[in-house]
Amino acid sequence: MHPRRSEPGQRGLTLIEVLVALAIVAITLAAGIKAAGALTGNTQRLADTLAGQWCADNYLTRLRLERQLPPVGDSEFSCEQVGQTYLGRVSVRPTPNPLFRRIDVHMLDPEGQHLLLYTTVMSRL
Repeated sequence: MHPRRSEPGQRGLTLIEVLVALAIVAITLAAGIKAAGALTGNTQRLADTLAGQWCADNYLTRLRLERQLPPVGDSEFSCEQVGQTYLGRVSVRPTPNPLFRRIDVHMLDPEGQHLLLYTTVMSRL
């Protein structure tokens, strides 16, 4: 068999066309990798927020089970969920009705970034 010769008028891709095609593929792959990284970060943030909410719920449930109003003031607590330690900052404030207190629980992730604010009102009863 003889090697095939190109007919006049036919030509292959030039080096510039190949480089442009490779550049387009590289840009597309880079955008896909960036999007996948953003999804991973969002998933971690969601997991941290959920764990922080569990911590705040557990803290407030413990306060309710004590059946007495917490003292007015600020305090901190730590909580471990899913292998991570979360910090909670609690702010207890009086309300116009002395039988109630406002409780704000600020939850921070292990790096100290704000996750959520959980607010409730607790009664003396």
